[in-house]
Formats: sequence, C-alpha cells, structure tokens
Amino acid sequence: MAYRFLSSRIVPSSNRLNRRFIFIFTISLSFTYLCYSILFCSGTIMPNQRLEEHRCVHLKNMGSKKLLQKSHYCTISAKARVISDETRAVGLLNLTGNQSKHSAFQKTKDVVDHKQSNNSNSPKYGNKKLPNALIVGVKKGGTRAVLEFIRIHPDVRALGTEPHFFDRNYDKGFDWYRGLMPRTLDSQITMEKTPSYFVTREAPRRISNMSRETKLIVVVRNPVTRVISDYTQTLSKKPDIPSFEELVFKNRSQGIVDTSWNAIRIGMYILHLENWLQYFRLSQIHFVSGEQLITDPAGELGRVQDFLGLKRIITDKHFYFNRTKGFPCLKKPESSSQPRCLGKSKGRTHVQIDQEVIEQLREFYRPFNVKFYEMVGHDFRWD
Repeated sequence: MAYRFLSSRIVPSSNRLNRRFIFIFTISLSFTYLCYSILFCSGTIMPNQRLEEHRCVHLKNMGSKKLLQKSHYCTISAKARVISDETRAVGLLNLTGNQSKHSAFQKTKDVVDHKQSNNSNSPKYGNKKLPNALIVGVKKGGTRAVLEFIRIHPDVRALGTEPHFFDRNYDKGFDWYRGLMPRTLDSQITMEKTPSYFVTREAPRRISNMSRETKLIVVVRNPVTRVISDYTQTLSKKPDIPSFEELVFKNRSQGIVDTSWNAIRIGMYILHLENWLQYFRLSQIHFVSGEQLITDPAGELGRVQDFLGLKRIITDKHFYFNRTKGFPCLKKPESSSQPRCLGKSKGRTHVQIDQEVIEQLREFYRPFNVKFYEMVGHDFRWD
C-alpha cells in the first residue's frame, strides 16, 4: 500500500528511476522500523536490573517523607526494600534521638524481621556471622535484661534463645552455630547470651578458637542474693527438692558450706575469672552490676554501649521502673499497646531464708569477693 500510494502521488508513472528509488526507500524504512520494534521490546522485557533497583529504592536519607516507588520492578528487589526500610529508620533515630522516633525504628525493624521469617523464598539482607560479643554469665545475674535492653540498639542484632554452643553443642561445629545467628549488616554487631559459659571450664578456650578478639560481657550480682534467686527458680520447677539450708551446708552446726552444689560454686566469681584470663585480656571483659542494672539501667547500658564501641542511643528516656515487678521496663513502643517488661519469672519474690544462714553465706563469700574486686579493679559493695 505504501508503495502504490507514494508512486501514484509523488512521481509520474513513466519515471522508472524514481519508482525504483521510492521502492528501495520504502523497504529500507520498513526494515528500520522492524529492527527498532524488536530492540524496544527486548529492552522492555529485560531491563537493566541495577538501574531499576536504583529507581525503586532511594537509600539516601531524605527524611520521613521518603517513599518507595510503586512499580512492578520493585517487587523484584525485596532485598533493596529491606535495606531501605532499616536505613530510613536508623536515620530517623540518629537524627532525633527521641522516644517516638526510636519506636518508629522498632516498628520498622519488627516488620522487616516478620516478613523475613515468614517468606523463606524472599531475598535476605546482610549475612549470618559468628558473634562479635557474648554475654557469658552469670545465671540469675540479670543476663536476660542486658540482652533485651541492648538489642533495641539499631547496631546490635542478637539471638533471642540460648544456643549453649560452647558448653553443650560444640561438637555440632561452627557452621551450625553460625546458622543460628540473625543476619547482620557489616556495621552491626552479632550477639548471643548463654550464662552457663562463665562456669564451663572449656568455654574460654573454645571461644578463643572462634576469635581471640571476642568481647565478653559478665553480669555479676551479690553471690548470696544470686544463690537464693537460683534456688527460688529451681523450687518453682521442682517443688520436692530439699530445703535451702540442706543444700547449702555440709554441716549446718559447724557452718561448713557445700561447694559441690553448683548454685554455690557459681558465685565464687574469682575462680571462674582466673580460667577466662588464661585466654582473654581483662580489657576484653566487661562486668555489669546486677544491682545497678535495677537502680540505674541507663547508666549500666551506657557503659555496655561504650564497651561495644557503639554510639550511646539507649538512655534513661527508654526506661521506667515497674514497682509491681521491682524491675525496670522499656517504655511502650508505638507498635505495642503495652510496655516491654521481662517475663513473669523476672522479679519473682524470693523464698524466705533464715537471717543466720544469710550471714554465714556472707562470711563464706567475703574472701572470694575481695579477690574478685582486686582482680577487676571495682568494688561492687556486696559486703
């Protein structure tokens, strides 16, 4: 049709040369159009992925009004969207430092974690790494509180459960251990807590085999209060166990304490610390006061953040004291209708112990406490 139209309208029918020219021109134009159509369709079907990811995700901090572009390409790059969500939340937290912005970060982080845990086929952000820091003890000292408080920091990702790798599961290997860890970005710290590590003789050597630069956190508490708390917890699970006095003493009349009872031995901190110092420098170990963690949680967490090389983001604005539990709780995040307090087992009322027994225990622990104060260079005032 194009040939007949052009030949009839533009040139005389008697001009053979012009007809040939127009015929060739028409064929060339059609071929060019066909090639262009093929290239255009190919570019639409297979776009440059890096370019489209750039279009879908804006990683620069542009404020709270920054939005993800809505297009079918954005469904491809789930990894980029996750990074954008967390980067935006961290930016807000660092810029403002107030409670509402911190809650916004927590909400974003919870949503991201939820999406990742429920969609195994979606791309993951970050990598699973062996821990940079460990909360290694002590049982009934306040380790759960330290973990829950420090993990609200945007640069900390922590395993919620106790893996017991360095005491019970070491034969499963480091690959198994690494697989338990949360995914982290290069700028984030990976943590876990297992309080029994502190009293496990093989744990320091095994941890040093992982990395001699691992940072260690030990939450210590008045050993007399700690052993009573330990017994109270065991009694709640096993009501038929012997009385506290029967377990504490080899001979009650002579006041000889039974150091074979593990609950007693845990509080002899200096003995365990000497084992750790064979593999780690004292500067690699940070001691948290279990008592100060209750009365001044922000101060203790500030020192933990300093020890880990983190910016002090967790402050007194994040805490309030729950008088019912007798323990500090995290203030209510925007994503929850309730404040974040520790479980029912935390802050439980201790069993009543005869005052004479308590005084005997204080006398027993005093020389161990003094040596511990001298070793760590801090008086915890337990005596």
